[in-house]
Amino acid sequence: MEKDTDKQYVIGVDGGGTKTVVALADLEGKILKLAKTGPSNLRNVGIKRATENIVLGIKKVLSRKGKILSIFIGLAAVEEEYKSKKGKIKKEILKRLKNFKSKIIIGSDQMIAFKSGTDEKDGIILISGTGCVCHGWKNGKETKTSGWGWLDDEGSGFWTGQKGSQAVLKELDGRGSKTLITKLIFKEWKLKNKEDFLKKIYSENFVRDVSLISRIVDKTANKGDRIAKNIMIEAGQELAESAITIIKKLNFQKEKFPLVLIGGMFDSTMVLETVKKEIKKFAPKVKFIQPEGEPVIGAVKLAIETLD
Repeated sequence: MEKDTDKQYVIGVDGGGTKTVVALADLEGKILKLAKTGPSNLRNVGIKRATENIVLGIKKVLSRKGKILSIFIGLAAVEEEYKSKKGKIKKEILKRLKNFKSKIIIGSDQMIAFKSGTDEKDGIILISGTGCVCHGWKNGKETKTSGWGWLDDEGSGFWTGQKGSQAVLKELDGRGSKTLITKLIFKEWKLKNKEDFLKKIYSENFVRDVSLISRIVDKTANKGDRIAKNIMIEAGQELAESAITIIKKLNFQKEKFPLVLIGGMFDSTMVLETVKKEIKKFAPKVKFIQPEGEPVIGAVKLAIETLD
């Protein structure tokens, strides 16, 4: 009979802009325990805070007796800006865990997101949550678009929320048309005036709150608000353009390939339909995949793959 101490596990970590999701799984990939902590996007919060949230999540799932064979940590921005810092990040994690002996691999959140939707090696991942990025792989070649942070990332939750907040400020100034976005934000956030709005926006939760406005923009778009509809359709067009750029670079136009869609922006019917319609024009054989589970399952799969 197998003892608890003989059992073997892996851990997958999905480090994002608003939260970090950590999963403990068996060697068949079955998730046994899930934990969520604060953000671990290196660009947004830095190495110290990111590693604190990662370690907190790991500790939360370490209640079972047994051996952790591998941990795969997928982080936003790690391949773009922090590739040379992987050793430092790993060192910080081990320092906080203390006496923890396990293989730790740090990779891209884009790869884990792709793996969460398919076991194919070639294909494309399009992510649009707080930020957005598109990444593709084909025959050993890979390429990426977007993922540049707050100043760019067209079609992301932050970008859409920013467009929504700009529409509100233009209305309050008299520089723009009236929009239901203003009414709904003031109602949902219990605001009385422009000053309340500015205090709410320019807070320590700036990125999260601006991104949350995207959901209000989507609500008002579904109610027929012209300004909101234009924002949501433009978001879908921008995301489609990122994917189309990858499709062209990897020459997927006439081939069957998986395109995995992940992130809160695809909860919007308007965005999703726009993305699919625009991409289908260029790649009619594309297979769209929206994984039902958490993207962290991709990190679990990659942690298991490292054992092979």
